[in-house]
Amino acid sequence: MKVTTESARRRTVASLELGVLLALVGGFLDAYSFIHLGGVFANAQTANVVLFGVEAARGQWGNAVRHLPPIVAFMVGVAVAETLRRPRVTAVVPGPARAALVLEILVLVAAGFLSSVIPADALVVVIAFVASVQVTSFRTLIDWPYNTTMTTGNLRSAAQALYVAVVDRDAASARKAASFATVIVSFLAGGFLGGWLTLRLGAHAIWVCAAILLLALGLFVIDVRRNVPALRLRMPRRRR
Repeated sequence: MKVTTESARRRTVASLELGVLLALVGGFLDAYSFIHLGGVFANAQTANVVLFGVEAARGQWGNAVRHLPPIVAFMVGVAVAETLRRPRVTAVVPGPARAALVLEILVLVAAGFLSSVIPADALVVVIAFVASVQVTSFRTLIDWPYNTTMTTGNLRSAAQALYVAVVDRDAASARKAASFATVIVSFLAGGFLGGWLTLRLGAHAIWVCAAILLLALGLFVIDVRRNVPALRLRMPRRRR
C-alpha cells in the first residue's frame, strides 16, 4: 500500500490536471489582489523589490518599507514549503505536496473570514505567503520545470517548445508546447474568473481559490484509490 501511495503522489504532483488547477489559482489570486487590494500583484515579488529600490532612491523610506512585508512573507513561505519536505516532518506529516495544499486552503479560508477586519497590506502579505508555498511545492509539469503563480517563464517554455516542434518536427516538443499552453490558458482563465468574482463577491471571492485547491487535493485521493485494486491484483496470494 505504501508503494502505491508514494507512486500516486509522485504522478499527481507533476500531472497536467494538477497544473491546470494550480494555474487557475495563480491567475485568480493575481486578479483578486489587483482589484481588491488596490492594483497590487501579490504573487510575484519583482515589483516589490523594484519599488523598494525606487522609493529608497527618492528618500521616501516610509513608502519603501511598505514593500518589505510581502517579500519577507514570500521568503517565509519558501522556508515553510521546504520544511514540509524534511524527513523529520514527513515522518509526522506524510506527503509534503498534500500538506502544502492543506496549508494553502486553511490560510485562504481564514483570510476570507478576516478580510473585513485586517488591512489590505496584511492581505497582500497573506497572498504572497500562499503563492510562495505553492510555487515552491509544485515545480514540475510532467517532466519540465514550470511556475503556477507567474506566467512569463511558462510563455518562454511554450514558445521555445513550439519552435522546436515546428522546425524539427519533434513530437516531444509538440507535447511540451501543448502542455504549457494549457497551463497558460488556465492562468488566463483564473485571472478572468478571479476578476469577475472579485467584482461581485468582494473579499470573500478568495474562498473560491480554497475550493479549487480542495479539488487539487482530491486528485491525490483519486489516484491512490485507483491504484489500490491494481496493487491487490499484483500481490501474490498466500498459500494456506
